[in-house]
Amino acid sequence: MATDFWSSSQYKRWIVDRATLRQARADDLLYVDDPEHLDFLAIYFAELVGKLGKKLRIAQRAIATATVFFRRFYLKNSYCETDPFIVIAACCYVAAKAEECPVHIKLVVQDARQIFCHEPYNAKNFPSDNSKLAEMEFYLVDDLECDLTVFHPYRTLLALCKSAESSEDSSEVQEEEAGEVGVGIAADDGPRYWGTGEGQLELPPNGLQTAWFIVNDTYRSELCLLYPPHLIAVAAIYLTCIFHPATHKTVATILASSAATAEQTTSMVAEPPRRSSRQAAERKKPAQDPLEFLAELNVSLPLVATIAQEIIAMYTLWDRYKEDGGASSSADPGSPAKGTPDSRADDESGGVVTPCAYDGGAAQDARGAVSGHVAPAVGTGQQDAGEDAGRGVASR
Repeated sequence: MATDFWSSSQYKRWIVDRATLRQARADDLLYVDDPEHLDFLAIYFAELVGKLGKKLRIAQRAIATATVFFRRFYLKNSYCETDPFIVIAACCYVAAKAEECPVHIKLVVQDARQIFCHEPYNAKNFPSDNSKLAEMEFYLVDDLECDLTVFHPYRTLLALCKSAESSEDSSEVQEEEAGEVGVGIAADDGPRYWGTGEGQLELPPNGLQTAWFIVNDTYRSELCLLYPPHLIAVAAIYLTCIFHPATHKTVATILASSAATAEQTTSMVAEPPRRSSRQAAERKKPAQDPLEFLAELNVSLPLVATIAQEIIAMYTLWDRYKEDGGASSSADPGSPAKGTPDSRADDESGGVVTPCAYDGGAAQDARGAVSGHVAPAVGTGQQDAGEDAGRGVASR
């Protein structure tokens, strides 16, 4: 297993360009009226992976790995020639093994049928035979070329940031969710990554949580196939400086203070004030500047800005996905357990609408936009391909 992202199969084979993504969806475009519907499907299937993963009680990192497996599989296959539901089950099953939190195949089939065979999905052809899922596992691993090690932005996020009021217990939970210590891009990767930055960026309370939520949300798009995970993590930190009220206030205060200090220094340069050694020692340590910290990292800031723009575009698409599905504002979706990395911010954060306020459960209320219109159209090709639901891949 590669412990260095730059020498991993993910960097060498699974970071693709948009032309490759368009080619992968060429057959599916024949079954939809608007290409945007395929973007809705990407959100729809990502939420199904998350729903099954939570049902199976696997870690957030395993759910993210399953989502990446699903994206990689459909780089080589089309929705219309496969059964995405059994592919989702196989991805969760294989990802749980890869992330060392395995679940029994019988439990995967049982929970998948409980979700997919009833309203609103009605995947009545989902097999009840465990051997069908086992067969699909071989097809999946074959298309993944046995590349089962996946690097995620979580490790980089925890290497770069810490919360101002984080407890030791919560830090241990986040470390466990991020993955094995030392796997991925971390603080010891040298000048290639850290540049001139020193230490960790200390975010205000709930700031790190907001960045974590943004990383979770990126798996509803194709960003995990387009960009290295460490750049996604840096973009999430940058967006936290914008969306998280306390962090944004800190940045604004530092910028105003820097401007005032620069003016004062210019006016007093002719006669600098005398300061005793005691005054210098008692001077308060200046607040850490998040923007300066990001600027000192050895990453391409224009590329980070591009990723941030794509994340914002993903949220816009997500809003449209909900609206098209007629999501009710009075809906009260169930939220994950409090304190877990996938939980949402409490009302104590100020009630400001930010990306972390979006909940996968709320987006699932918009499922009609896909299951009622897009999914049947895409599924037409699958029905034409054959009735063998156990074999979730096209005939080779």
